[in-house]
Amino acid sequence: MSVKYVPVQWNVFKFLYDFALLVIIMGFLWVFVHIIPDQLTYDPSITPQIQNMRAFGSCAFFLLTAILVIGPLARIDRRFLPLLYNRRHLGVLTCFVAFSHASFVIRWYFVFSPTDRYVALFGTNTAYNQLLGFPFESFGIFALLCLIILATTSHDFWLKFLTPRIWKSLHYLIYPAYAAVVAHIGLGTLQDQPVSIFGFLVVLCVALVVGLHLMARRCELETTDSSALHRVDAYWHALFPVQEIEEGYARVARIDTGDRIAVFLHNGKLSAISNACAHQNGPLGEGKIIDCFVTCPWHGFQYDVTNGRSPAPFTEKIATYQIRVREGIVEVDERANPPGTPVEPLNVEKEDSV
Repeated sequence: MSVKYVPVQWNVFKFLYDFALLVIIMGFLWVFVHIIPDQLTYDPSITPQIQNMRAFGSCAFFLLTAILVIGPLARIDRRFLPLLYNRRHLGVLTCFVAFSHASFVIRWYFVFSPTDRYVALFGTNTAYNQLLGFPFESFGIFALLCLIILATTSHDFWLKFLTPRIWKSLHYLIYPAYAAVVAHIGLGTLQDQPVSIFGFLVVLCVALVVGLHLMARRCELETTDSSALHRVDAYWHALFPVQEIEEGYARVARIDTGDRIAVFLHNGKLSAISNACAHQNGPLGEGKIIDCFVTCPWHGFQYDVTNGRSPAPFTEKIATYQIRVREGIVEVDERANPPGTPVEPLNVEKEDSV
């Protein structure tokens, strides 16, 4: 990461990541355009121009599916984390592919329109009051606008300018964009070909996205205390037995306020920090401590667990919390300290603190 806006400088992994994405996209398009028409029953009405737009449209859908499955896969199995590090690159490429699909459509279907092609696009079909023949183009336009917004705000400048919370909320547009793409396909191509291999793949992809998100949620609930065991007093919460924390790792708990707190055990001492990384709210509690620094599994941001500060010259800070141990139970004060506030680690090898 860098001092300002670029968290991870260009490196060999990023170049290989982008090169692999380009190879996969180009390979998919080549197979779709040159192999699929020869292997399947070819409809003479499907011109090369239509085949091209379908190739780019299908590619955009599968890339969007990949974007949405990488996140839950990384939560279920840490071996998928390398795919998550530069997922924004995949999002930008998906936007370009989707834009290419839209360009093919505009240039082919509306090139001979007596009116402006964009006016024709929005005004040709206005049957919004019926399902059969519904103007599915509107869903595609909405999805494309979402992808453009996500691509143009993908740089860390916008993350810093908008703040991580607003930026992350904005990028949840990926979900309505995906739903719009599915509706665009279902009301468009699949109505012309209700029974097809592509239709089966669309249903399979949607089921995969939904299923993996449900599995990731279940895994998260199994490893995270959904709430404090009980409230000790006005501010202190009893969380979990201290023996449940593994050396070098954290146990994450969500208290009554909704905040998630990561309690780390390092060299026999406890420290508590916010579970949300200052970069993109990544889950710090899933990282491992090395030399008193925990590394966010999403993009590699590091924080000293005793003060919530990134190592110099970086300036990111997160909140810290006061903790204590009574009768073998870890307790935390819900009143978060200002980001970057040092807190003396609690030695759990000594008698319980009061």
